[in-house]
Amino acid sequence: MLTPNDLKNLAALARIELTPEEEGRLLKDLEQILGYVKELESVPTEGVEPVAGGTMHTNTFRSDDAGELALPGDAARKEFPESQDGYLSVPPVFE
Repeated sequence: MLTPNDLKNLAALARIELTPEEEGRLLKDLEQILGYVKELESVPTEGVEPVAGGTMHTNTFRSDDAGELALPGDAARKEFPESQDGYLSVPPVFE
């Protein structure tokens, strides 16, 4: 099915370097995977409804209503380690 040259082309596209040992193992694994796919092609699927997901749930989002906060603003700022000018102060993510 796959040739060593095919594997080298795939590795180049994926920008990975393979040792000769890895090439041998990977070629064998890929041929086995493609064999399973070939086997799945023989499964009769006539009359089977296609599915787009694993559940029948639709819109499981909660409503976005303003509710009562666990702590009022001033009490929350007092519990936070640092604040400045009424805002919570956090360390910078990027320098």
